[in-house]
Amino acid sequence: MAYTLEHCLRSRRDFPALTKNAGLAFLDGPGGSQVPSVVIEAIADLYASCNVNTHGSFPPSREVDRRMENARSVVAVFLGAESGSCISFGQSMTTLCFNLSTAIGRTLEKGDEVLVTQLDHEGNRGPWLKLRERGVVVREVRLMESGELDPSDMAAQITPRTKLFAIGASSNSLGTVNDIALARRLTREVGALLVVDAVHYAPHFPIDVRALGCDFLLCSGYKFYGPHVGVLYSRPGALDRLPTDRLSVQDPAAPYRIETGTLNHAAIDGVRAAVEYIASWGVGVSLRERLVDAMTHIGAYEHELAKEYHDAVRRIPGIRVWGPDFASGRMRAPTVSITMDRTTAGEAANALADSGLCVWDGDFYASRPVEVLGLTARGGLLRTGVSMYNTRDELRRLLDGLERLA
Repeated sequence: MAYTLEHCLRSRRDFPALTKNAGLAFLDGPGGSQVPSVVIEAIADLYASCNVNTHGSFPPSREVDRRMENARSVVAVFLGAESGSCISFGQSMTTLCFNLSTAIGRTLEKGDEVLVTQLDHEGNRGPWLKLRERGVVVREVRLMESGELDPSDMAAQITPRTKLFAIGASSNSLGTVNDIALARRLTREVGALLVVDAVHYAPHFPIDVRALGCDFLLCSGYKFYGPHVGVLYSRPGALDRLPTDRLSVQDPAAPYRIETGTLNHAAIDGVRAAVEYIASWGVGVSLRERLVDAMTHIGAYEHELAKEYHDAVRRIPGIRVWGPDFASGRMRAPTVSITMDRTTAGEAANALADSGLCVWDGDFYASRPVEVLGLTARGGLLRTGVSMYNTRDELRRLLDGLERLA
């Protein structure tokens, strides 16, 4: 079914923060979404009913085991994964990516090559750049002024010595959706691993990891209406061969092989609830069908609002929009970043906050693209993101505020 303003207004009643902060427009979804009541209730219920450790013989422990395995299964459906055994959890995407890079780094030799991009968040750059300490050569795919990666440079940067390519599915700074199919084709030609950062992509588009052909994919629950939990998908067999950091008592099989210590059980059950909440807006027999239907239609609603904002804000004199445009048929996240001639991003964000408009300024930990585009000295970008609970009225308020500042 289509997701319309009527559905959006209904969804807003599900998010307590929108009621408690009446008058605030949360246009900061790329930095973290708000959380619906069902997620909060799921977290509270675990604390109330089975706040014990796993693998015990008594009923509450068996229940938390059941909930953790159910969470893996539900997240596997969310990502289109083969099974829950492909889903690992951690403190954050960055923590899991560091754990993954450390393990993969142990399998590499001096002179082996890893490829990253100039567009990516540091969460999918820093862990791989650190491999230079082991003698690994880390190359970058060039970012063009259009906000897109240079496909010819991507092809040129991959060599017979390339062992891994780490690329974002979508940019949290510019909204760009990258050509993962091209990355997969190029890596297969040289037998390299493909690691996809889907943190900014997962809230807005259905994901099918098997169709993507990636070896690993990472995302974060707090970007798609859940709590702060990192998620790692590993292709069957890919994790079992890696020398991960783990205690001798840790289960050496996937998905546990990369999980260090006791997990945040309540938050993980909250991620499960967030996925099921998204699915509740869709139509279909299976959970996967409902998820794909919901995300397709919610994504279309978000895209429409973001496009209208993008097209309007670019017409305001003294404002420049960065990143790809919203041309018909273009895959693009509903994230729009601008700079202003008369004020810095930080000054604008502060002024807008005084009017109840929540937007982010700076580099959003995507420091490399801001540097490449020459925006660091100017304080970076002013970023707006559309989520399922945002309305046209909120974006009109933002446009009015920007017109006054410009």
